[in-house]
Amino acid sequence: MIHIGVDGGGSGCRAALVDPASGTRRIAAGGPANVTSDFDGGIATIAGLLSDLKGPTSTGADATGVTIWLGLAGVTGPAMAERVEAALCRHFPGARIRASGDQEAMLAGALGLGEGTLIGVGTGSFVVRRAEGQVRHLGGRGLVLGDQASGGWLGLRLLQEVMLVLDGLRPASPFADDILSRHGRDPGRLIAFARGAVPADLARLAPEVVAAAEAGDQLGRELLMAGVDYLTRALEVIGWRAGERLCLSGGLGEVYARHLPAKIGRWIVPAEGTALDGALLLAATVAESVA
Repeated sequence: MIHIGVDGGGSGCRAALVDPASGTRRIAAGGPANVTSDFDGGIATIAGLLSDLKGPTSTGADATGVTIWLGLAGVTGPAMAERVEAALCRHFPGARIRASGDQEAMLAGALGLGEGTLIGVGTGSFVVRRAEGQVRHLGGRGLVLGDQASGGWLGLRLLQEVMLVLDGLRPASPFADDILSRHGRDPGRLIAFARGAVPADLARLAPEVVAAAEAGDQLGRELLMAGVDYLTRALEVIGWRAGERLCLSGGLGEVYARHLPAKIGRWIVPAEGTALDGALLLAATVAESVA
């Protein structure tokens, strides 16, 4: 029985194969696999990786004994999951294939299959919790509709607030003055930059927000604490309780771990593994459930 896990995102995709009987483990990497952004392209990327991993037996009439868990960006609900599963079943008939969003694989990688909560906070953000056999998600809506506390969100909020400084609607600060000076204190240049910026561009400003906040700058502090407040409220809404494991991942994970209230921070634990590890664990669990 062969287990395959896939961790697919908008910038790249990784897949791993494990054969428990022989101890074989192989890993392959490829291009983007966000199935909302480009469904056909994502499926082609994933199918190619799976074929590379499995070798000559990966296609054709018999993939019986193969269990695949796909943790993919862009799987936003059951309908998309079923569409992905159906598309890949045509490439790998006989395989057991399950698809979910990448958040569930990240949770399993970080905390295994026990109860706990994961906050992912990098360029974007989400919160996901497993409790009482159920998995619940918050956030992950993208920068236009969400991603609060994320790097992209901090960068966007920074630009919004410095425009208010320029208009005299909020007090200046050394950090705000520095940002304005880079753009010649010209609102047109700020607007042009913001219009052309993607979330990753805005997220590059996040380390400066953090540094300013930790140096005592009022604007930086307000922005960072707004992120802390959002994550604190999100934990309350999703049902996290003191005593339950909490893991923070992503480029800003360690930052927020320093600034969350002590009653929360004391329960933070390091991640046990990666999203790819989680996808493999979920594949093994599916295989065991039908054995």
